[in-house]
Amino acid sequence: MLSQSITDQFQLQKPSSARAAGAVATLVASLCVISLVTFVLPAAAAQNLPPTTSQVAGVGTSEMTPIETKVANFRQDQSSPESRKLADWVVNSADNAKLPFIIVDKVNARVFVFDAQGQITGSTPALLGLAVGDDSVPGIGQRKLSSILPEERTTPAGRFVASLDRDIHGKEILWVDYDTAISLHAVVKGTPKERRAERLASASALDKRISYGCINVPVPFYEKVVSPIFKGTNGIVYILPETRSAQEVFGPYDIQDSSRKQASSESTQATNSAAR
Repeated sequence: MLSQSITDQFQLQKPSSARAAGAVATLVASLCVISLVTFVLPAAAAQNLPPTTSQVAGVGTSEMTPIETKVANFRQDQSSPESRKLADWVVNSADNAKLPFIIVDKVNARVFVFDAQGQITGSTPALLGLAVGDDSVPGIGQRKLSSILPEERTTPAGRFVASLDRDIHGKEILWVDYDTAISLHAVVKGTPKERRAERLASASALDKRISYGCINVPVPFYEKVVSPIFKGTNGIVYILPETRSAQEVFGPYDIQDSSRKQASSESTQATNSAAR
């Protein structure tokens, strides 16, 4: 528009050839300046000015900055979809607070141990509470074993902060829930009719329901996997439910939803930074 206006003024004046030559030179110089302002200055300014909102974290553009979805590493270990989904959520949401963690799959009577980064360090069959259920009877931790009825011998579901300690006999155990006297420990002999060692070796998950609620694992597994990773630190034990959904116990845990929330948070932070 500016170059057209200059041209129109030049034609209306109908100058002499000398004046025309000078006017043409002036016109060319003006157009060069306009071109310089139009094409050079924005490029230079783009190198020095703060980025716009659309340039930060992909906000307002068709390309969003990829958000990494972290998952647990089970390696070649066999696991149920529910165990894997829960472990992935723990790692992706950092719910374990950078601590080692354990997932107990009651339905399949199996224990998975992970380091703080979500790398599996071992898994094993486990003996669990005789009774099916996800809650402990109130006050059960203060009662004598002989008073606990078969239907009360449950392994409660939930998230527990666990640590190593000693039982009344001086043997090391991993306390899962002190109030309900639930711990994870090396398998004990029990009574001959319980056949705990045979039950651990059985392929049936139903055979592994025999304890008063505690989680029994093979002696070598406890000594080589559980004890070393919890030495000198707390950890988290997640016990999956068997009578309710995992979402009822742990809340909604969708790692894709978690990633979307993370992306939204990072975009908001980037927008606020650009606004400053």
